[in-house]
Amino acid sequence: MNVNNKEIERKFLVKTLPEGLSSYECKSIIQAYVSTNPTLRIRKADDKYFFTFKSAGIIEKAEFEYPITEEQFNHLKEKTEGNIIEKKRYIIPLDEELIAELDIYSGDLQGFMNVEVEFKSMQEALIFNPPEWFGEEISLDRRYSNASLSLCGLPKD
Repeated sequence: MNVNNKEIERKFLVKTLPEGLSSYECKSIIQAYVSTNPTLRIRKADDKYFFTFKSAGIIEKAEFEYPITEEQFNHLKEKTEGNIIEKKRYIIPLDEELIAELDIYSGDLQGFMNVEVEFKSMQEALIFNPPEWFGEEISLDRRYSNASLSLCGLPKD
């Protein structure tokens, strides 16, 4: 279970893939939304299953995550709205403390990539200087939330 109960993160598009991508830890993720308002998400990450509640917010929001069984996941998956999101998540250390989570999507979002970094405080988030391989920041653009991607697909600018 997520004991912090607070998520502070910034999200970016990806300009170029980082060197040595295959050397980083990678998880296969399938997720879907029982509700997008409030955000109630189910997720399969490799062979583990979770139910997550996220409050409203952009960079900072409350988050509660609970383990569930495969049977519970499959039951809830029948009750979801929008499209199921499929992605590979690469865990990339940035320094002693920060980790980038690079998501490369498949399925309906084939080819889309974004990266997010979680922080311990809002101050830490505000002073973060992204690496060169990060692209445009999309933290404030709700169209790039996974809930919105599930319901609406990629933004059409």
